[in-house]
Amino acid sequence: MKMEYVLSEQDLLDVRFAISPLGELTLSLRALHDPGRYPWHLPFVRRVLAEVGPADLAMLRALTNQRAWTPDYLTPVPTSPLTRFADQLEAIRRTPPEEVARDLAGVHGDRLPAELAGDPKAAGERIADTLGRYWDVIFAPVWDRMRTVLEADVVHRGRVMTDQGPAQMFSGLSERITFVSPIVRIAVPRPAPRRVETGGRGLTLCPSLFVARTAVPIYDDAAPQIMYAARGVGTLWQPATAAPAPAALAAILGEVRARLLTELAEPASSTEVALRSGVTPSAVNQHLRVLRDAGLLRSARHGRSVLYRRSELGDALTRPAPVTR
Repeated sequence: MKMEYVLSEQDLLDVRFAISPLGELTLSLRALHDPGRYPWHLPFVRRVLAEVGPADLAMLRALTNQRAWTPDYLTPVPTSPLTRFADQLEAIRRTPPEEVARDLAGVHGDRLPAELAGDPKAAGERIADTLGRYWDVIFAPVWDRMRTVLEADVVHRGRVMTDQGPAQMFSGLSERITFVSPIVRIAVPRPAPRRVETGGRGLTLCPSLFVARTAVPIYDDAAPQIMYAARGVGTLWQPATAAPAPAALAAILGEVRARLLTELAEPASSTEVALRSGVTPSAVNQHLRVLRDAGLLRSARHGRSVLYRRSELGDALTRPAPVTR
């Protein structure tokens, strides 16, 4: 069956990308529920099973079903590119009990697991408390690495949108997605086709590390959102394998800056460089600015990101020294 978003004229101009920490936390329950469908996340699942207590594990597993659906209110549309988990967690604590009850029923029908049964307000509080602990134990230590993969995907999609247009961008998100203006069609395993008019609410595209293809809200009145599989997920739990910099260059610039300069023969954003090099985005930005200020890199804005590339001086420094006889 197909889900269709019919975009208003304004919404055609307001398709945006965003990253949702809470959405990723919630969607990660898919891998926990059925690890065999997400083999690239087995190191993550092993860590969850080792570090999360039995009561919290039972609650986390209760929040999804055999179709891998999760309650809509736990995958809210991010309101900012800099959305923080703490802000999202506080927002879901304010979710009206009737909305909590409806969304839990949307996943489980009238047969709620014991962890979710009873007063919806109390259930909502238990859910929020559990997700907060889950974040602190599992996600917080690795979120910078996760965000780097997600941001690199957003930069790539933005380039495709600018260079090739929205149809190519949408079709590149997933083989399930097509765009013929003004309609975005998503093939999803639903019992009946759905058609939703966005009506000025915009359409938010969220890359995810825990979506195999695509995911959309259960209910039509939810904010228009498509969650799709981010590029580079297979590298998430692998150690960084950046090429070593020449020893002489590392002696002058330091190992990290020499390696960054060596990698930037082609333009790349700081998030892409961070992902490849295994250095945090904040540290990469600092190193790139130093190299640019020294005249070894050039930078240019491309859409919402800044791309860096070696300058002629940087090329000269990274060129192998001539062999003398």
